[in-house]
Amino acid sequence: MGKQTRNFVTIAFSAAWLSLLAFCKITAESTTEAEALLRWKASLSDQPILQSWVTPAQSNSSTAPSQCKWSGITCDAAGNVIEINLAYTGLRGTLENLDLSSFPNLLRLDLKVNQLTGSVPENIGILSKLQFLDLSTNSLNGTLPLSLANLTQVYELDVSRNNITGELDPQLFPDGNNQSKFGLISIKNLLFQDTLLGGRIPNEIGNLKNLVLMALDGNSFYGPIPPSLGNCSELSILRLARNQLTGSIPPAIESLSKLTDLRLFTNKLSGPVPQGIGNHSSLTDLHLNKNNFSGQLPPQVCRGEKLANFTAAYNSFTGPIPESLRNCKSLYRVRLEYNQLTGYIDKDLGVYPNLTYIDMGYNKLRGEISSTWGACQKLTLLRIDGNMISGKIPDEILQLKQLVELDLSSNQLSGEIPKQIGNLSALSILSLNENKFSGQIPADIGTLYNLQSLDLSMNMLSGSIPYQVGDCTKLQSLNMSQNYMNGTIPYQIGNLFFLQDLLDLSYNSFSGEIPSQLGKLTNLITLNISHNNLSGSIPNSLSDMLSLSNINLSYNCLEGPLPIGHIFNSAKPEDFSNNKGLCGKIQGFQPCNTSTTEPGGGNEKSKHVTTVVASLGSALFASLILVGIFVFLSNKKTKHASNEEESPANCNKLSSLWYFNGKIVYEDIHEATKNFNDMYCIGEGASGKVYKAEMPGGQVLAVKRLRSQVDGIAIECTKTFLNEIAALTETRHRNIVKLHGFSSRGKHTFLVYEFMEKGSLADMLRSDEEAIKLDWPMRVEIIKGVAQALSYLHHDCVPPIIHRDISSKNVLMCSNLEAHVSDFGTAKILEPDASNWTAFAGTYGYAAPELAYTMAVTEKCDVYSFGVLVLEVLMGKHPGDLISKIQAQYVESINIKDILDSRLPYSIEQKTADELVFIMNLALSCLQVSPQSRPTMRILAHFLEEKMS
Repeated sequence: MGKQTRNFVTIAFSAAWLSLLAFCKITAESTTEAEALLRWKASLSDQPILQSWVTPAQSNSSTAPSQCKWSGITCDAAGNVIEINLAYTGLRGTLENLDLSSFPNLLRLDLKVNQLTGSVPENIGILSKLQFLDLSTNSLNGTLPLSLANLTQVYELDVSRNNITGELDPQLFPDGNNQSKFGLISIKNLLFQDTLLGGRIPNEIGNLKNLVLMALDGNSFYGPIPPSLGNCSELSILRLARNQLTGSIPPAIESLSKLTDLRLFTNKLSGPVPQGIGNHSSLTDLHLNKNNFSGQLPPQVCRGEKLANFTAAYNSFTGPIPESLRNCKSLYRVRLEYNQLTGYIDKDLGVYPNLTYIDMGYNKLRGEISSTWGACQKLTLLRIDGNMISGKIPDEILQLKQLVELDLSSNQLSGEIPKQIGNLSALSILSLNENKFSGQIPADIGTLYNLQSLDLSMNMLSGSIPYQVGDCTKLQSLNMSQNYMNGTIPYQIGNLFFLQDLLDLSYNSFSGEIPSQLGKLTNLITLNISHNNLSGSIPNSLSDMLSLSNINLSYNCLEGPLPIGHIFNSAKPEDFSNNKGLCGKIQGFQPCNTSTTEPGGGNEKSKHVTTVVASLGSALFASLILVGIFVFLSNKKTKHASNEEESPANCNKLSSLWYFNGKIVYEDIHEATKNFNDMYCIGEGASGKVYKAEMPGGQVLAVKRLRSQVDGIAIECTKTFLNEIAALTETRHRNIVKLHGFSSRGKHTFLVYEFMEKGSLADMLRSDEEAIKLDWPMRVEIIKGVAQALSYLHHDCVPPIIHRDISSKNVLMCSNLEAHVSDFGTAKILEPDASNWTAFAGTYGYAAPELAYTMAVTEKCDVYSFGVLVLEVLMGKHPGDLISKIQAQYVESINIKDILDSRLPYSIEQKTADELVFIMNLALSCLQVSPQSRPTMRILAHFLEEKMS
């Protein structure tokens, strides 16, 4: 559209709009401001913040209502409403019934951080005197009304963190010739962050001559950055991150002399970065990471010596580190990893007294680690991994008392690991792998009590493992593989209770026996002590390592029988190959002598019998049920030629096992539900319907009736029914719904549970009224309860049980709002002698990603689903696309305030706020793509209990 045509359209639209406003003002004369506010209040549900909004009759006053004394209302000297400020008040409802035409003098409308729904009023532009409009952090939807263009006096407009859709209409902005007084001509702060806006950013946006702050980050804008932004000479903050922008950075950006904050990260921008960026003295924040930039970094990026945050990671930058960074003492955070930068770190970098975080990993940097780094006393993270750094670790580095992560891996460092390593008391992650370190591991490493990950692999270390490493009780991963170490494995490693990801001591020269204390590492996922000189038998205690999914004991001198149970029933022959004389049931190994006494005492046969008896339990009821299931499954495997085994009549073999309070109540169930009449149905799922049954004695039960007849074959005896019985028969936990019994008598198959008055967590979160009852402390307790239930199923049940369908619809709430895990129809019992492979089961949106390409089921599938559930409890809705952002490593862009359920107030105690941040971080750890990287439920439950107590 040409300029003349556009000007004509704009003028015509303005005339029409002004006529409409005039008409609205005439019709509004009969409505006072107080009346308009009271009408709006009447259209909303009860709102605590609006209690002071009352009529004279309600306030026992004979005078007209004084809206100027109402909460959130401010008037001028003449008594006209000039400000409506209800921000952070938990306001619920819509703006549909707020008569904006009744407020001709309104200057400020502030409704941010509430629970408003619906759309932005189409006639918002009638507030022609408005100067400040903030509707951010609500649940508003629809498109931006074009009447916003009439707000010619607005200096701040913020609709961030809503569900606003559509594109930015060019007519919202003034034309380049200033021929009309129409559009957001006075705007200084324009914020459309984290909405659903898309399309191209109009070039007309560059006509906002007074613009100081523009934040369009977290949307779906595509196309180039408008070169016209170079005309916004007052622009100080420009945030366009997390969009789909393409092309290069316009050279005109260099001319913005007042620019302090430029954020372009996570787009599809390419080409070289204008070398003049930073020439002006104001720049404090520059974020270019996660794009496709090439060429050199701007050499004068810190010319003004004010640069604090500088990120350019995950691009293809070449050349040296910018020369202006050497003396940039203002630096606070620097990320340059995963580029192709060259140069010498001991020459190109200086002293940074305020620096807390620097990552230069995976570049082509050379030189030695300078002793000047010791002056960076605030440093918490130092990563220079994946470069060509040489020399030794200077002593000065070991004086950084606040250092939490030190990653020097994949370089050419040499010498010994300094004994002063114990000075780094705050250290959580120490990665020195893939270097040329030699000598012994210093015993002082045992004083690193906060250490969670230690990787010393692929070096030239010698000597034995210091037993003091067992004092690092927070360790989750320990790797000392591919060195020249010898001696015995210290039994103190068994004290590392939280060790879960990895214990790798392979490719060394360790001798002696495997310490039986390693069996205490019940959270460990991967154990590799292959390629050593270990002798003796494999301790039977290793079969107690319930979380172990990978084991490698090959290439040693081990002998004797393989233990029975858990990992030893699923491991591959190569995991134990090339030993002296192992025997067992694994293919390729000689069977052991049946009279052979096992390490734990007793022969194999007697131990097997003991295990079976123990698994049946002591309660007669539980024993009968398990025997019945066994009989059924056995019959199924040995079918006769007739069709008798496939008939529904076989299910009746289990009917005699149905007991409740000492008597058969089959008839009572039918009477209470009027033969399963839909009027008593309270829910429906894939496997059947759930009914509410009020028993003769007054007790209320929930009855789950399974569907019958699928493809002509009755499903009463299918896996769903048997799974749920087997999984729940012996479980006893306050956060797991209690199974009272079951029946497959006649034509109906059903299970009977305790009744949960409040229904599912999904239903409560879906309802605004019910969700508000779940305040933050209550939601914390829900998360703790589910964690405790899953920890019990995974680690305290023998054999372990995987739920496989953890979701908000399968968490039921009792009258006191305590959470109970339910619906075990897809549960998987990890039988020692059975395969753990199965078909997909679960709910999409909660299922672990590995289930898309493997049928192997582990406890970590439940951990992933738990992470999704935790975010749902925090957000009040399913996290959706947030999960993909987390998995794409965009975690730094997630702010706890942005994800919390807006229906609850964020003005909470600091303790609660800290707890919510902690819980969010736990949830993020559960959503790791790699199952091995996820924590176990036992660790999660422990952390939640310890942190929230």
